[in-house]
Amino acid sequence: MPRNKRMFPFPFLILPLILLAGLIVMLLWNAIMPVAIHASTLNYWQALGLFILSKILFGGFRGRPPVGRGPEMWRRGGGWQLREKWKNMSDEERAKFREALRQRCQKPRQE
Repeated sequence: MPRNKRMFPFPFLILPLILLAGLIVMLLWNAIMPVAIHASTLNYWQALGLFILSKILFGGFRGRPPVGRGPEMWRRGGGWQLREKWKNMSDEERAKFREALRQRCQKPRQE
Protein backbone atom coordinates (compact mmCIF):
# COMPACT_ATOMS: atom_id res chain seq x y z
CA MET A 1 0.00 0.00 0.00
CA PRO A 2 1.47 3.41 -0.87
CA ARG A 3 2.59 5.54 2.03
CA ASN A 4 0.23 8.45 1.28
CA LYS A 5 -2.84 6.19 1.48
CA ARG A 6 -1.76 4.87 4.87
CA MET A 7 -1.20 8.41 6.16
CA PHE A 8 -4.64 9.72 5.10
CA PRO A 9 -6.52 9.07 8.39
CA PHE A 10 -3.58 10.29 10.51
CA PRO A 11 -4.68 13.97 10.82
CA PHE A 12 -8.21 12.86 11.65
CA LEU A 13 -6.89 10.81 14.55
CA ILE A 14 -4.41 13.35 15.92
CA LEU A 15 -6.77 16.33 16.19
CA PRO A 16 -9.31 14.54 18.43
CA LEU A 17 -6.45 13.25 20.60
CA ILE A 18 -5.08 16.78 21.08
CA LEU A 19 -8.56 18.09 21.89
CA LEU A 20 -9.08 15.24 24.36
CA ALA A 21 -5.71 15.99 25.97
CA GLY A 22 -6.87 19.59 26.52
CA LEU A 23 -9.96 18.31 28.32
CA ILE A 24 -7.88 15.97 30.48
CA VAL A 25 -5.46 18.79 31.39
CA MET A 26 -8.40 21.03 32.31
CA LEU A 27 -10.04 18.39 34.50
CA LEU A 28 -6.80 17.46 36.26
CA TRP A 29 -5.75 21.07 36.79
CA ASN A 30 -9.14 22.08 38.17
CA ALA A 31 -9.25 19.04 40.46
CA ILE A 32 -5.72 19.39 41.89
CA MET A 33 -4.16 22.84 41.54
CA PRO A 34 -6.81 25.07 43.21
CA VAL A 35 -6.70 22.88 46.31
CA ALA A 36 -2.95 22.24 46.34
CA ILE A 37 -1.53 25.71 45.65
CA HIS A 38 -4.62 27.94 45.50
CA ALA A 39 -4.29 28.47 41.75
CA SER A 40 -7.25 29.69 39.74
CA THR A 41 -9.24 27.29 37.61
CA LEU A 42 -8.72 26.99 33.85
CA ASN A 43 -11.26 26.99 31.07
CA TYR A 44 -10.91 24.55 28.17
CA TRP A 45 -8.97 26.88 25.85
CA GLN A 46 -6.51 27.85 28.56
CA ALA A 47 -5.93 24.17 29.34
CA LEU A 48 -5.39 23.38 25.65
CA GLY A 49 -2.91 26.26 25.42
CA LEU A 50 -1.12 25.02 28.54
CA PHE A 51 -0.90 21.52 27.06
CA ILE A 52 0.54 22.80 23.77
CA LEU A 53 2.98 25.10 25.57
CA SER A 54 4.20 22.28 27.80
CA LYS A 55 4.68 20.01 24.77
CA ILE A 56 6.73 22.71 23.04
CA LEU A 57 8.85 23.50 26.08
CA PHE A 58 9.34 20.04 27.55
CA GLY A 59 8.42 17.26 25.17
CA GLY A 60 8.14 18.29 21.59
CA PHE A 61 5.70 16.56 19.28
CA ARG A 62 7.87 13.64 18.15
CA GLY A 63 6.02 10.98 20.12
CA ARG A 64 9.18 9.12 21.07
CA PRO A 65 12.10 9.73 23.40
CA PRO A 66 15.35 11.08 22.02
CA VAL A 67 17.84 8.51 20.79
CA GLY A 68 20.80 7.76 23.00
CA ARG A 69 19.26 8.11 26.46
CA GLY A 70 18.93 5.10 28.67
CA PRO A 71 17.24 1.91 27.44
CA GLU A 72 15.90 3.66 24.35
CA MET A 73 19.44 3.73 23.00
CA TRP A 74 19.45 -0.06 22.72
CA ARG A 75 16.05 -0.31 21.07
CA ARG A 76 16.82 2.35 18.49
CA GLY A 77 20.19 0.90 17.50
CA GLY A 78 22.48 3.32 19.31
CA GLY A 79 24.15 0.52 21.29
CA TRP A 80 25.30 -1.58 18.36
CA GLN A 81 28.88 -0.31 18.67
CA LEU A 82 29.10 -1.43 22.29
CA ARG A 83 27.60 -4.82 21.40
CA GLU A 84 30.18 -5.30 18.66
CA LYS A 85 32.99 -4.27 20.99
CA TRP A 86 31.69 -6.66 23.67
CA LYS A 87 31.53 -9.58 21.23
CA ASN A 88 35.15 -9.00 20.22
CA MET A 89 36.48 -8.82 23.82
CA SER A 90 38.27 -11.70 25.49
CA ASP A 91 37.06 -12.96 28.87
CA GLU A 92 39.90 -11.10 30.55
CA GLU A 93 38.95 -7.82 28.84
CA ARG A 94 35.30 -8.30 29.80
CA ALA A 95 36.23 -8.81 33.46
CA LYS A 96 38.39 -5.68 33.35
CA PHE A 97 35.54 -3.72 31.74
CA ARG A 98 33.05 -4.89 34.38
CA GLU A 99 35.42 -3.91 37.19
CA ALA A 100 35.96 -0.45 35.67
CA LEU A 101 32.18 -0.03 35.35
CA ARG A 102 31.69 -1.06 39.00
CA GLN A 103 34.28 1.51 40.05
CA ARG A 104 32.55 4.25 38.06
CA CYS A 105 29.08 3.40 39.38
CA GLN A 106 30.10 2.94 43.01
CA LYS A 107 28.73 5.40 45.55
CA PRO A 108 31.42 7.48 47.24
CA ARG A 109 31.99 6.52 50.86
CA GLN A 110 31.01 9.13 53.41
CA GLU A 111 33.22 9.31 56.46
